[in-house]
Amino acid sequence: MTSEQPFKIVVSDDALALLKRKLDDTRLPDEVNAAEWAYGTPLADIRRLANRWKDGYDWRTHERKLNAIPMFTRTIAVDGFGDLNVHYVHQKSAAKGAIPLLFVHGWPGSFLEVTKILPLLTADSADHPSFHVVAPSLPGSAWSEGVLKKGFHGKHYAELFNKLMISLGYTEYVTQGGNWGHILTLTTASLYGPKHVKASHSNIPICEPPKLFGNPIVLLKCLMWSFTSRGREAAAINQDYLKNGMGYAAEQSTKPQTIGYSLADSPVGLLAWIYEKLVLWTDAYPWTDDEVLTWVSIYWFSRAGPAASIRIYYELTLSAELFVFPKTTVPVGLSFFPKEIVRFPKALLRSKGRIVFESEHEAGGHFAAYEQPEALVGDLRKMFGKSGPAAGVVPGRTGY
Repeated sequence: MTSEQPFKIVVSDDALALLKRKLDDTRLPDEVNAAEWAYGTPLADIRRLANRWKDGYDWRTHERKLNAIPMFTRTIAVDGFGDLNVHYVHQKSAAKGAIPLLFVHGWPGSFLEVTKILPLLTADSADHPSFHVVAPSLPGSAWSEGVLKKGFHGKHYAELFNKLMISLGYTEYVTQGGNWGHILTLTTASLYGPKHVKASHSNIPICEPPKLFGNPIVLLKCLMWSFTSRGREAAAINQDYLKNGMGYAAEQSTKPQTIGYSLADSPVGLLAWIYEKLVLWTDAYPWTDDEVLTWVSIYWFSRAGPAASIRIYYELTLSAELFVFPKTTVPVGLSFFPKEIVRFPKALLRSKGRIVFESEHEAGGHFAAYEQPEALVGDLRKMFGKSGPAAGVVPGRTGY
């Protein structure tokens, strides 16, 4: 394990020039009349965004803003995979008893998701707990090294995360995750809690479906819930996702290399692939064009290239870790946002772990840390605050 190295994003002029040339040479498809979102990302949106990306969007301005965030790299050995150089955000709080928190993103997210909650989580106040925040980029995402060996599964991510936290002096810590972060942080808690991981929080509460011959009481509660208004609404959302929203996952979990060529070679292809999710997975979030382009540019300029970021779907599908709630004995908190892409019965979720905190929100979607930063941080403050159900879980670090 190497020492921590300060990191700054420096995209070369040649890389910027190549992007400009590729955007100049773009050949857009036609579109069915009045298609809107039914066929996928609308042509008008992509034409506008591509033109802005080519003429008007200033990457250097956004690069400088990103470089104001404390970022680092460190090489960590992962069993069976050798050394991996990982990129991460690490910001400490001034609070003496701040709680170490591992924040993990998913796809098509990035470390960018932590930027809005960073100042809130690290704020020192007598009124709420404060956190030291570590937000790694997943291997193959942003400026973390990609994995070129088969079989990098949940346990390997967990090993990487735990070793990273220990290397920073955080031998005991809590976690927060959305998207893949839900599965990966709970896997970390499963393997390294309660010795190292003391509690976990998720903003996409997902799990395996109930088993016919499993817990009969849980199954009965799930059946009863399915007849309620919330249950019927959830069933409609889940059915729509399965029918109309899982095409990306089917491709990325079966033949990621095939779509990878398009993502790696075509900036507009990458833009359309990610922009669809930014719009459809959020709760009417008012995206600016530059926000979208910065989000996508991180993928375009990433160290391993855009194709590397989607291989997690293949590997974790192979290891049956796609829709799971890894078992752990540590306290778990759940936040429910109304426009999340799937919903599960609370009775089922409660049967999967030691759920000590639940919170329902009136607004927000899949990218809660970015869409509703105050709401998500508010939940963490309630969960780990002085009167919260996970107060004092990290010995000697109350958050104050």
